[in-house]
Amino acid sequence: MKNIKVEPWKYLSNFILIFLILIIPASNIRADDQNGMTDCSKIENDEKRLKCYDEIASPKKASYLSKLWELDIKVPRGKYSFMPHRSNYILPFAYNDSPNKEPIQEVSPDMDVQKNEVKFQISLKIKLWQDILGKEMDLWVGYTQKSFWQLYNFDASAPFRETNYEPELLLNFRTNYKFLGMKGRIITVGFNHQSNGRSEPLSRSWNRIVGNMGFERGDFTLLLKAWYRIPESSKDDDNPDISDYMGPGEIWGYYLWKNTRFGVMLRNNFQTDKNRGALQLEWSIPIIEKVGFYIQYFKGYGESLLDHDHDVNRISVGFILIDWN
Repeated sequence: MKNIKVEPWKYLSNFILIFLILIIPASNIRADDQNGMTDCSKIENDEKRLKCYDEIASPKKASYLSKLWELDIKVPRGKYSFMPHRSNYILPFAYNDSPNKEPIQEVSPDMDVQKNEVKFQISLKIKLWQDILGKEMDLWVGYTQKSFWQLYNFDASAPFRETNYEPELLLNFRTNYKFLGMKGRIITVGFNHQSNGRSEPLSRSWNRIVGNMGFERGDFTLLLKAWYRIPESSKDDDNPDISDYMGPGEIWGYYLWKNTRFGVMLRNNFQTDKNRGALQLEWSIPIIEKVGFYIQYFKGYGESLLDHDHDVNRISVGFILIDWN
């Protein structure tokens, strides 16, 4: 098997991050509770009015986004502590009925790519600056690593088929407004780099300006994610068609039911002539306090950078770290 030289992220140091500092009025915070107090005062029945006040004053269970981004000002908040960013999981059984063999065999013709492999993801973030300029915004740095490991390919010494490295710098605005019956909790803007750290012809990378919005309603969470790819020169671009497959963004939805989490991701390139997209379905249920049984189904393009232009059909089973309880 031919050794593949791993190069450092050669593009990451070439970009300067520029953020537009938005000012979000602090008066929006806790606005819902203030409106709730007003509604309680209109109740004529003494017992029902007292119950209304008690429900508002009693501690509320922190929402999913509140835990993930430390949005609750009543809960102790800090800096320089590792926190979950995206999902952290390991899937020992990750079966793809249409593996992408061509790029691997271009480098190692004798290597077979097996349909079953191990898929895992590690994703963490750290808060660097809290309450920037006294406003409702925090600066975070995040890191996500997703790997596809041919663990059962003993004839090829169980190689890692693909690993994607994704550092990002994010400015998160803590918001509290109503939109279509949901509560807008976060607006995030930042810089994202993603690469597989490999040399040609397997090298894949891109740099993006990203923007995210997060909404909640009860146990339902909606994340709208958009990005703009930073253009590269043709000689440096090792995947010029990636936007044709990955599109301009994606939508994530989560629903929590008795500590069980259901999830869905939708992505589309919005091109009528060559329409491409992706769907991911998730189901996880707690086994012990912080570990859950996890099933993931992925169909479409962009599961990894190496597979960005390959149609994947994968069912995976394993375990996930629970960050929503």
